[in-house]
Amino acid sequence: MSPPTPIMHPRLTLAGLEEHPLRQRLNNEFHARPPVPLVGAMLVSHLVFKHSATTAQAERDNLAKLCQGQVCNSIESSDSHMMLETGAFRMRWELHTEFSSYTFFRPLASGEELHPDVTAFDAVHPEWLTGIPGKLMVATHVELRSTAEISPESVLASLSPSGRTMVAARVADEAAWIFTDFKIDNGFSRFLVLNAGMTQRQTGRTVQRLVEIETYRMMALLGLPVAKEVGRWLYKSEKQLAELMDRIGQARGAQDERDVLAALSALAAEVEHSVARTTFRFGAARAYHGLVMQRIGELREQRISGLPTFYEFMERRLLPAMNTCEAISRRQEELSARVARNSQLLRTRVDIELERQNQELLGQMNSRAKLQLRLQETVEGLSVVVLTYYGSQLVQYLAKGTKDFHHLNTDVITALSIPVIAGVVAWGTRRMRRKLAAEEGEGAH
Repeated sequence: MSPPTPIMHPRLTLAGLEEHPLRQRLNNEFHARPPVPLVGAMLVSHLVFKHSATTAQAERDNLAKLCQGQVCNSIESSDSHMMLETGAFRMRWELHTEFSSYTFFRPLASGEELHPDVTAFDAVHPEWLTGIPGKLMVATHVELRSTAEISPESVLASLSPSGRTMVAARVADEAAWIFTDFKIDNGFSRFLVLNAGMTQRQTGRTVQRLVEIETYRMMALLGLPVAKEVGRWLYKSEKQLAELMDRIGQARGAQDERDVLAALSALAAEVEHSVARTTFRFGAARAYHGLVMQRIGELREQRISGLPTFYEFMERRLLPAMNTCEAISRRQEELSARVARNSQLLRTRVDIELERQNQELLGQMNSRAKLQLRLQETVEGLSVVVLTYYGSQLVQYLAKGTKDFHHLNTDVITALSIPVIAGVVAWGTRRMRRKLAAEEGEGAH
């Protein structure tokens, strides 16, 4: 028995499916900023400008001016990334949240010696550079050479024991040597990369990691001045909070407590303002520090005897600054929580005092109500007497008008009517009081 023939459905094409509007954009972002493959001797000059969030269009306009005086080929282009190539250099532009980076690549001739002032963007007009929006944050050179041109031994031999602290390591599974001191000379920090066997893409990734380490290191350190400034303010605020707590213990009345509560509220506003002002900066410093350590891990360092590695250098120099930022951020949060707790405790004391005063007031009102009730009962008693008197007078007038017919004694009739009238008035007054009390009870329910 032959197997059943499968049912053939019409071929489904992607054109018939509704695509998410961000699908292509997200995929392009995933592949954005690939490392530039590098071969041979190369000078890489990396500039980073810290900017505001409104300079993106101004940067694109300035990039368009770069190609007005020379022939440019756009290799890659997007909203936040661009690669331009001219006959004199290759330039890569990247737009980030807080900064923009401009990386220039210029090939070097074999054995070419570099003057300290030489850059990879010497062919760029100075007016174009000054037109870049933002403020210069990072400027670094990466000099890429082969071990055949410059031997690692010659570099190590030139190091002076009393000179600058040199950071060095063998990276990329010992396929390259890197030397730097993270100092700024002639406006630039400098890296020397000696290629001992890296591929073009390995070389590009290594250079990209180095400029990113320098960029993120400087961006992370932006949090340190803020931490120092906030630290001085925190010392005063913590002292002020302690003084306010002493005033709470010394408070002798509700007015004293209300004054302390007002001061605590003002301090809480200052603390929250400081937290709101610094949360982003401290969070960014933490994130940038994480990127620095991640890029260092990707280098796959091997120690060079007698010299600190990049990881050790950052642990000794950068980590304390980041710990300071973290400690200040934590102190701010703790101060905010303490102010909130103490404010709540003081509000509770004030509320208890207000409740006590309200109870006293209610007690006084209750006493006044009882007194008013007694006065009302007294008035009601007098009302019964008055009504009885007027009623008896009416009876007396009636009796005088009819004495000729019945020959009755007017005084006797008046005297007999007084108890009857008093009883009727008292009964009516009591009945009215009970009715009003019943209506008041129903209204309360």
